[in-house]
Amino acid sequence: FVPPYGSGASLYIRPFVMGSSGHLGVHPSEEATFIVAVSPVGAYFKTGSLPTIDGAIIEDFDRAAPRGTGHVKFAGNYAAGLKPQQSHKDKGFPIGLHLDPKENKYLEEFNTSNFAAITKDGRFYVTPDSSTILPSVTNWCLTHLVKEHGYTVQRRPIPIDELEEFAEVGAVGTAVVVTPIASLTRPSDGKKWEFGQPSVFQKLHDEILAIQKAEAPDRFAWCREIVCPA
Repeated sequence: FVPPYGSGASLYIRPFVMGSSGHLGVHPSEEATFIVAVSPVGAYFKTGSLPTIDGAIIEDFDRAAPRGTGHVKFAGNYAAGLKPQQSHKDKGFPIGLHLDPKENKYLEEFNTSNFAAITKDGRFYVTPDSSTILPSVTNWCLTHLVKEHGYTVQRRPIPIDELEEFAEVGAVGTAVVVTPIASLTRPSDGKKWEFGQPSVFQKLHDEILAIQKAEAPDRFAWCREIVCPA
């Protein structure tokens, strides 16, 4: 079922591969099964304005190890974040931000999506550069759009103290495009960073949706037409 235009819903398509050879030993699978999961999903936000949420810094769990599989869309990468995600949610923080696993001082990514920020001087769109972060096609799209608004894209390590320099912070991912972050709290000392209303992220969110729904020109040739057989 493809949700009709104007409903705010969409058809979510998730291709994945699983090892399926018949063995119990610990070694690579000799057979792989390619599966495409398809499901209609409702709109994340019922209104046009993006709501902001509070987040917490995850200090006691690492999402992925250096030289590991953090850069791959791999089920095990999500498992490592489930316990801290639930723990922080129980304390009123629906999203958590991981730090780098080596030094624990650089921003990595949220437990659901990439980190991105707009600097207070209105010049830069900043997102972390790390071998343990899963690359996001949505983040990649936003970097193209934000340049058209005059921002310079910086993909680099971001020390946690640099949170003071950001006017807007967003969690960037496929399903929701961007979830604006109202604040981030560090549990160990109660330090809280607060951010402004997501004026830039709102524009970027609306632009991507307009391109996806063919309400705006697809100037980057991102969309593909799928013709159903008669």
